[in-house]
Amino acid sequence: MTFLSDVARAVAQFADPRFQRVLWTGIGLTVVLFAGFAALFVWGVNWLLPDTVALPFVGQVGWIDDIASGASVLGVLVLSVFLMVPVASVFTSFFLDDVTDAVEARHYPHLTPAPRLSMAEGLRDGLGFLGVLIAVNIAAFAAYLLLPPFAPIIFYAVNGFLLGREYVQLIAMRRLGPEGAARLRRRHRLRIWAAGCVMALPLTVPIVNLAVPLLGAAAFTHLFHRLPALPEATSGRTSRDRAPRPRRTG
Repeated sequence: MTFLSDVARAVAQFADPRFQRVLWTGIGLTVVLFAGFAALFVWGVNWLLPDTVALPFVGQVGWIDDIASGASVLGVLVLSVFLMVPVASVFTSFFLDDVTDAVEARHYPHLTPAPRLSMAEGLRDGLGFLGVLIAVNIAAFAAYLLLPPFAPIIFYAVNGFLLGREYVQLIAMRRLGPEGAARLRRRHRLRIWAAGCVMALPLTVPIVNLAVPLLGAAAFTHLFHRLPALPEATSGRTSRDRAPRPRRTG
């Protein structure tokens, strides 16, 4: 079985009510956030610029603020193209447990329920991922300019690495803990990177890319359960066979 099979199984479960709830909640929160940001940004531009400006040889003109408002709206729209998916990923990470639980309930019913990440853990990991994703893509932008023919390869390689790392870490933490998740990720880093590159492909498809966070959470749940388990140092059982840890609430 390949990661493409994992993606196909994830897509086949999109009609699941828990998937639908996470998908539309994430998209809705993202749209509301960007709409609020756009309104605040345009208001700030209009507040800073005067209604009329005196230009040499022209006199008083009143269309400068209109042009600036239009440019600010256009700027926010362009910015949203690059930030919509990362922001949607942050919101989806809050509900990652719902997606993973739904996948495990349908495809892995023999497993004991995994402990859920606390809201604080989800917020910390989600915001941390957003910061890393934005910072790395800004750095990669220089490579796009220096090596334009290789820009698509760089984009998919960078975002594939980030997506694979983040999803495996968050999903594995539920059953292996932070240290176990990090060890699993390091052991299978090339396989995880390749899977992340596959998941990065729909990032460039408008509208479809908004479903990437949900699709990634479901597909990487399947991948996690296909990866060879880490050996236990003191027992013949694997880490993911252990009884779930008590749920943390802080």
